[in-house]
Amino acid sequence: MALSPDIKTKQKTQLQIILAIVIGMAVVVFLAAIGVLNQYIQTVIMSIGINIIFASSLNIVNGYMGEFSCGHGGFMAVGAYVSSVLSLLLFTENKFIGHPLLPPQTALFLFPVVIIIGGFAAALAGLLVAIPSFKTRDDYLAIITIAANYIIMTAINNIPAVGASRGLMGMKGTVFAMSDLIPLPWMLIWIMVFVVVCVVAIKRLMGSVLGKGISAIRYDEISAEIMSVNTNQMKLLAFMFSSGLAGVAGGLFAHMLGFVNPSSFNIMKSTEGMVMVYLGGMGSLSGSVLSAVLFTFLLELLRPLQILKWVFIPLLLILLMQFRPEGLMGNRELPEVWAKLKLSFRGGKGNGISSGN
Repeated sequence: MALSPDIKTKQKTQLQIILAIVIGMAVVVFLAAIGVLNQYIQTVIMSIGINIIFASSLNIVNGYMGEFSCGHGGFMAVGAYVSSVLSLLLFTENKFIGHPLLPPQTALFLFPVVIIIGGFAAALAGLLVAIPSFKTRDDYLAIITIAANYIIMTAINNIPAVGASRGLMGMKGTVFAMSDLIPLPWMLIWIMVFVVVCVVAIKRLMGSVLGKGISAIRYDEISAEIMSVNTNQMKLLAFMFSSGLAGVAGGLFAHMLGFVNPSSFNIMKSTEGMVMVYLGGMGSLSGSVLSAVLFTFLLELLRPLQILKWVFIPLLLILLMQFRPEGLMGNRELPEVWAKLKLSFRGGKGNGISSGN
């Protein structure tokens, strides 16, 4: 059966986007491998990738579903610690059992599995929070998630086996084991791969029937229930998926630094996620990606101010709420904005085409 011109155009556009992403990733890896991109630039790129996953995951709850989670840093911590402990046990000399359970070289293939297991652990933690939370309405989820963030931090602070407040280190050994086998910047590669997978997964989810049900909750939960949407089930699934992706971001963050402690995932980390979501736009995946890039650069610019940057970042959130509550992209995606800009540009050339607002 012949495909319609619209479908052919859409498929061609998708292939072009995929090709551009693959070429872009290959160029970045090549430049990093030959030393053109120094370690600082690589760290900034990796931080952007981790922030994209973190902001996009929080956007599922705060943006698409219209609920208000303020403690996503806690789920990031669960993923970071679970994947770090697994990584130490499996691939490196460690204080738990001494010798690694597997040859370190197997990290090249099993590292993504470790990160995904950390994501599943975070999703389970999200389920434990979601079950009592979604029996309430309105702002109670915000209060419960803040409490969950503090509970997770307090628990980690009191577990000596994972370093308690001193933190856990040694994850760089896994990264070195991969580089020893094939000398490539593996953390950079894996972070870029996970960013693509997570963004595509969120896009596919929100474009599905399940995603439409999640979005329906944001507009009117009672109407959604009348239309046979199982809102409790949708909320649980969305919150678990969101928490799991935050856990993936946490696992990558831990291995990028090679060290984590509980203070890395306190309420400030959750605030970072909220700033990125509201800066980009509620319910806009493109907005989360764009805001993660801008926010990471902003953090680097404010780094010389040290602790004072935590005056400016919450201030940025307040200013956003006051002057552009819909964020940079609103609830629109980049192709929609791009098409509108092209239409406006053609209208500005005087060819008689209206921008149509």
